[in-house]
Amino acid sequence: MASFQYEAIDKFGKTKKGAIDAASMDRASTMLKAEGLIPTKVTEANIFTQDLNLGGSKVKNKELAIFCRQFVSIINAGVPIIDAMGMMEEQTENKNLKKALGEVKTNIAKGETLANAMRMRTDVFPTMMINMVDAGEASGSIDVSLERMATQFEKDAKLTGQIKKAMIYPCVVLVVAVAVCIVLLIFVVPTFMSMFKDMDIDMPKITLFVVGASDWLKAYWYLALAIIVAVVIGIKVFLASQTGTILWANFMVKAPAFGNFTVKTSASRLARTLSTLTASGISMIDALDITAKTMTNYLYKMAVIECRDEVKKGVPLSEPLKRSGLFPPMVIHMTKIGEETGDMESMLTKMADYYDDEVEAATQGLLTALEPMIILLMAGICGVVIGAVIAPMGAMYSGLDNL
Repeated sequence: MASFQYEAIDKFGKTKKGAIDAASMDRASTMLKAEGLIPTKVTEANIFTQDLNLGGSKVKNKELAIFCRQFVSIINAGVPIIDAMGMMEEQTENKNLKKALGEVKTNIAKGETLANAMRMRTDVFPTMMINMVDAGEASGSIDVSLERMATQFEKDAKLTGQIKKAMIYPCVVLVVAVAVCIVLLIFVVPTFMSMFKDMDIDMPKITLFVVGASDWLKAYWYLALAIIVAVVIGIKVFLASQTGTILWANFMVKAPAFGNFTVKTSASRLARTLSTLTASGISMIDALDITAKTMTNYLYKMAVIECRDEVKKGVPLSEPLKRSGLFPPMVIHMTKIGEETGDMESMLTKMADYYDDEVEAATQGLLTALEPMIILLMAGICGVVIGAVIAPMGAMYSGLDNL
């Protein structure tokens, strides 16, 4: 699944910009039309537009959670929504969110509902939040909807933080290992090799290899830097393509160290999002559609979309979940119990709480599994360099013994 940048006109005649994930450009246009937008320009995002986040938002889930809780406190104190929005605009530090709140306040003053006003800034306010506000306005319980969204944002921020924690650690250590290797090759190896320069010693192959690498790196460091940058950009571009996205998704599901973590984080996100949406009276089909957009793994995103299509046909949710082969048995069993008892909301909430705890345990398990692997990697890199330095010393002492 690729990412596409778009420009579109909404039902109010306003131009909107943003990003959307879809299997193809045609599919992206179809999805935009389904949201009531008229696409005027759809282009595939490249590495530069993605990094610049053109049309996107830098508003974090934690900031949205704070906004929801503060906004609820203000309106519960009897402050009109338009005045509450003005107060939130003044105290918000995030520039993107501040600007969006100002536009929402202006549109409310023109007679728009809060949900419709937010819908004009989908680059800042998530679709899930807009639908929750819409449902809250319709039922007269907007404070309850925003409280649930605050909880959802907080849980999602925590989940995202755990995912980053699990991913950043090995990346940082790998960068440190490469840096240590470069320092050894450029500074340490030449210093030791100068000691053996004038000695008539047959250098071991490992030493000749390391010395050659050191000489090449000192002479062509700019080429090495260019290769590293090219490799990093190449990997990012490949992973942004549909083929790369699918391969990465399969790797994250099947890899011994990451599979369990991916399954549990996906189950947690599915249960929490569905629980929040259905509790506000949003239909299961719409809830599944929104939930699919929150799934970070391509296989799980496609599985939830398939569930949505099956539910549209009248098939119980538990059946497509089971056929996907991606979700743990507990997700399927608890969903089936919810369907049979008519208490899906309660089952989803219990399931979400369970998998939130499971994700924390999976994060610790992943880090525990990665630590020895990373230590062995660093030991191997440093061991080769140290061995290359020590080997000539052994050859020298052997030569002295033979005199």
